[in-house]
Amino acid sequence: MRLRLCLRSVVALAIGSVPCWLEVWTLPVHAADRSAGLDGAEGATLTPSPEPGWPQWRGPRRDAICDETGLLDRWPAAGPQRLWQASGLGRGYSAPIVVGGRIYLTGDLGEALQIFALNPAGVRLWQTTNGRAWKNPYPGARSSCTYSQGRLYHANAHGRVVCLEAASGAELWSVNVLERFGGENITWGLSENLLIDGPRVLVTPGGTRALMAALDKETGATVWASEPLLLGPTADPLHERVADPRGKADNASYTSPILFRLGGRRHLVSCSLRHAFGVDADTGKLLWTRPLPTRHSVIAATPVLVGDSVFVTAPDTDGGKLFRLIQEGTDLRVETRWVTDLDTCHGGLVRVGQTLYGSFYRRSKGWVGLDTRTGHIRHQLKDLAMGSVLYADGRLYGLSQEGEMALLEPKEDGLDYAGRFRLVAEHKNDVWTHPVIVAGRLYLRYHENLFCYDVRRP
Repeated sequence: MRLRLCLRSVVALAIGSVPCWLEVWTLPVHAADRSAGLDGAEGATLTPSPEPGWPQWRGPRRDAICDETGLLDRWPAAGPQRLWQASGLGRGYSAPIVVGGRIYLTGDLGEALQIFALNPAGVRLWQTTNGRAWKNPYPGARSSCTYSQGRLYHANAHGRVVCLEAASGAELWSVNVLERFGGENITWGLSENLLIDGPRVLVTPGGTRALMAALDKETGATVWASEPLLLGPTADPLHERVADPRGKADNASYTSPILFRLGGRRHLVSCSLRHAFGVDADTGKLLWTRPLPTRHSVIAATPVLVGDSVFVTAPDTDGGKLFRLIQEGTDLRVETRWVTDLDTCHGGLVRVGQTLYGSFYRRSKGWVGLDTRTGHIRHQLKDLAMGSVLYADGRLYGLSQEGEMALLEPKEDGLDYAGRFRLVAEHKNDVWTHPVIVAGRLYLRYHENLFCYDVRRP
């Protein structure tokens, strides 16, 4: 059965209950943004970017769902028509963003991280730098840009956050958040995709002076800083934590936050190096923490909103977990609803109705549909290597890390191929960039090359 999504009405906000700027920052709510909780309670509402197109990591709501319709149901044997290929864009894993007829992408060239602006035909308009390239294991640019009100925001792998004029690439301000908030870099480099919340830029330095922080997007000044996430036992049931090394401030992870409204409060949920956590988006108060220790300290999948709950997972841990957030007045409780074997790493997941789609990392092979009510695997497709996922117009777009692109039709009894082709001719294991669809065009990246395909229905 084909899955459909629809738009809902504008969320009504009580005057005086939120900052005044938030009233104009809220947009119509997509059906994927809100759903009933697992027990029928009111679900949460993802906060979308007000910008058009694909202005940030994983799209307007950070849920890897494209709202476009009229896309091809099936692909020809050779794949959809390639419109163009842009080369010389540097080494990197970051996905493009597309706003106002421009494509913005990051890549490492030589000793510097470069930010590129391209026109709709893939022609370079400008390029500028944001500090040093990442030369350590798995070299290349990590994070995508984020667009807001004519400006670009980006964090490089060393903690340098920059604000650029989108029209020209001129730098307006920069700050190193590791230095400002007492953070330490992580093994494979900071990889967070910055989140814009009204007049604020949200970042996770994972330092001794702040786990998360909000910066003024006009100046880079600190608006709020949460408390650090200190390891060690605690008697507070909201703050379960890894015991050792006691007293250490937990570092940032490789994931990025989501923002949603639940029970009259605006929640940020993300992961540190060893925990899932929630923060009050208006005050920066650290609301809750839950341990998620992994063998190699890698949590890379962006959390996924499921009704009144959030799903987080990582490789080499005791399982992916669905945490239910129960907001009763000013009181908050966090419950673990279920645990699953699905151990997605950097390929991400997408929720469509009552199913989570994504791929295994080590515990099994291939792609799965996971029942959000129970955590049980409903079906599995084993002949496509793990990879990155996007959902649009009733289909899943899966780019495997081996360089194969697949169009998958989700059905009640499984996943059917509706097309597949090789993006990269030779076998690889690092095709990690997430697919993007804007205005009927599918953008795929493999390091120095960005490919654009026409996926519109004739």
